[in-house]
Amino acid sequence: MGEFFTGRHRGEPGLAVFLNAGDPPLPVLADLTLMLDERGVDCLELAVPFPGSVTDGPVVRRSAERALAQDVDLDTTLRFVAEIRPRLRRLRIALLADWSHSVKGRPLTSFLGDVAASGADGLLVHALPPRLRADYHAAAAQAGLPVVTTCYHGVSSPAVLAEAAAHASAYLYLVASYGRSGTAPAAGYGDLARTVTRLRGLTRAPIAVGFGVRTRTDVAAIYASGADAAIVGSAGVARLEHALAAGRDAVAEFQDFIRSIQIVPDTTIGSSARD
Repeated sequence: MGEFFTGRHRGEPGLAVFLNAGDPPLPVLADLTLMLDERGVDCLELAVPFPGSVTDGPVVRRSAERALAQDVDLDTTLRFVAEIRPRLRRLRIALLADWSHSVKGRPLTSFLGDVAASGADGLLVHALPPRLRADYHAAAAQAGLPVVTTCYHGVSSPAVLAEAAAHASAYLYLVASYGRSGTAPAAGYGDLARTVTRLRGLTRAPIAVGFGVRTRTDVAAIYASGADAAIVGSAGVARLEHALAAGRDAVAEFQDFIRSIQIVPDTTIGSSARD
């Protein structure tokens, strides 16, 4: 397992991409994942698809339904990760699993052991019951599995920010706008700086910002706020949806999208670390 968002050059924001396992279909997703690795994308947030998410907008919900129609579940996703992970040079995989749909009913230690054994570099459990958080973090640490924690800009209390910062061992996901995925913050990403500064004083984990990220300008604004990386979800999923509906090459279409948002400065200037 590798660290997230490391080894970048000065002025080069980290980039994470969200996709549902099974959308596009897994053979195409394998080619797309290898393309992301070749393009220097840092992280694939790979979701085990689940229906009816209240935190996702229509684009991501339709993607989950397409993946579920392919009968993709937790075990299928873990097999995919186990097969693709040894072929990756840079790209890290953070698995996203919904507690009620994918995890509940399995022994927690068994679930975490299976995720770690797949080769996943990190884990985000969606809608984990608060009463289980202490056991979850302890069991994840025992399994040697870094975890992604979440909090909200402008909404999460100081106590919630501190808890998220304390337990982030893969990275901390700062949600830029309270609501459903695909929604950008009304005040723009520059307003994130105060929250990022607060979190920076509480954790050594990388800070990644998501929700509503669509353009290279958005990525640059997130980096300027002090965050380490931007997370792109709905905009990329929508690009895939259009490509699949039109019968076009989904990998080529997604590569064009990545080119349009990725910031790769002159690597001959500056150091290999942000300072």
